[in-house]
Amino acid sequence: MLEQMLLGTYTRRESKGIYQIALDTEKETLSDATLLVEETSPTYLALNQEGDLFNVTSVDGEGGMAAYKHHDGHFDLLNKVTEAGAPPCYVALDEEKQLVFGANYHQGIVHVYRILADGQLEHTDKIIHDEPTGPHENQDNAHVHYTDLTPDRRLVVCDLGTDRVYTYDVSAEGKLSEVAQYVAEPGTGPRHLVFHPNNQYAYLFGELDSTVTVLAYNAADGSFEQVQKVSTLPDGFNEFNGGAAIRISADGRFVYASNRGHDSIAVYATAKDGSNIERIQLISTEGEIPRDFDLDPSGKFVVAANQNTDNLTLYRRDEATGLLEMIQKDVYAPECVCVYFK
Repeated sequence: MLEQMLLGTYTRRESKGIYQIALDTEKETLSDATLLVEETSPTYLALNQEGDLFNVTSVDGEGGMAAYKHHDGHFDLLNKVTEAGAPPCYVALDEEKQLVFGANYHQGIVHVYRILADGQLEHTDKIIHDEPTGPHENQDNAHVHYTDLTPDRRLVVCDLGTDRVYTYDVSAEGKLSEVAQYVAEPGTGPRHLVFHPNNQYAYLFGELDSTVTVLAYNAADGSFEQVQKVSTLPDGFNEFNGGAAIRISADGRFVYASNRGHDSIAVYATAKDGSNIERIQLISTEGEIPRDFDLDPSGKFVVAANQNTDNLTLYRRDEATGLLEMIQKDVYAPECVCVYFK
C-alpha cells in the first residue's frame, strides 16, 4: 500500500517548493520526492477534506497564506493573501467554520483567514501579543509558533517569546476572543502542543529548554495547569539543542518529540490516563536539525525530516512498545521542515 505525504520546505538553496513522496508500507521504503507545487518557502501546509491546499507563502518580500484548488492530482492557485513582513510558520484548519489559522513567529501575530465560497482566502482577524517576554536571548519579542484547535474547538496558541499558551474562542466570522492564558516557567519557549485522545491532557514542547510539559486541560474555561515537566535530552548533554516537533500516537500511549542539536527523537510512554510520561528511548534522526516528523496513518511508521542535511529517515514503530527502529535513511528531501501525511 502506498501512503502519500507532502513536504513543506524552505527555498533558500535547492528546494523549489512543496514536494510529494510515497511510503510503501509493504516494502517499508520511501520513494524519491517529486516537486508538486512551485512555491517560495512553503514551510508549513494543510489540506482540507476535499484535498485543497493551504500553505505559507512569500511574495515580493511580503508573507502570508496561499490557497490552491485540488484537481486531478494537481493544484491550481486560487489566491495569496500577504502583508509586509515575514511569512507565518504554522497552518491549521477549522473546516466547520471554514477558517485557516496562521502563526507568525517573527511578528508575534495570530492570523485568521476565511475560506470563501470559491475557495479563496480573505483575512478576517489578527492578534498581536504584547505580554512580557522571557529571559532567553531568543525571547526578544513575542514569537507565535503554533495555532490549532483544542478538542472543544477553541483555538490554542503557543508563543515562544512570551512563555505563554493562549486559548481563544473563535466566532463564526473568524474573530478571536481570549479566554485563558497559561504562563510557562521562564525560558521554556512554548513551541508546539498535542492533546491526549481523552482531551484532558496536553503535551507542550518547550523549544528553548528542551522539555515536554504535561498540562491538564480544563474544557470549562479553556485553561491549562502544569502537572509534570521532563527533559528531552540525556543527562550531561550540554551542547546546543532546540526542541522542534511533537506528536502523539492515535491511542495516546506514546508521545514523540524531536531534538535539533542532539538530532534525535525522544520517545515517551504515557500513563493510562495521560497524566504523566516517562522517556523510554532516544534514537538518532540520522541527519542534522530534525525540524519535523510525523506518524503515518497506520501508526506503524514514522518519517523524520532533517532540514540541514536534506534527508528523510524512515522508522518502523512497534505499536505495543512505542519504540522506533530505523529502516531507511538518506532519502533526499531538500530543506524539508514539514512532513504532512495526506
